Amino acid sequence: MQPTISIPKGWEYPRFTLGQRTQQGLIIGMEYKPVNTQLAYQYGHGWRYTVLPDKKSDEIHHYCDDEIQTLSVVQIQAQLQAEIEEHQQQIKVLQQQLAAITGGSADG
Repeated sequence: MQPTISIPKGWEYPRFTLGQRTQQGLIIGMEYKPVNTQLAYQYGHGWRYTVLPDKKSDEIHHYCDDEIQTLSVVQIQAQLQAEIEEHQQQIKVLQQQLAAITGGSADG
């Protein structure tokens, strides 16, 4: 069963989704600031996104809808391919470690 997020009536729908890759980084959180609230007065109403610019960092940034730019399909493909290659390299290292402790080949 897929998790479901309900947006209350009267709220705008977000332009971006959790886990979406953007030019600013990976969206890891979302927060809505309703009109006529102190938070909206302070930060502006609408959605604010928490973005992780680099998955190897603990730094995060917050952006409004109009501050985030989407990636092109080519940019997303390049990011995904780079991640796949990184994971494949990690797998090779783990296989070498396994082979070293078992005394055999773990190239499976």
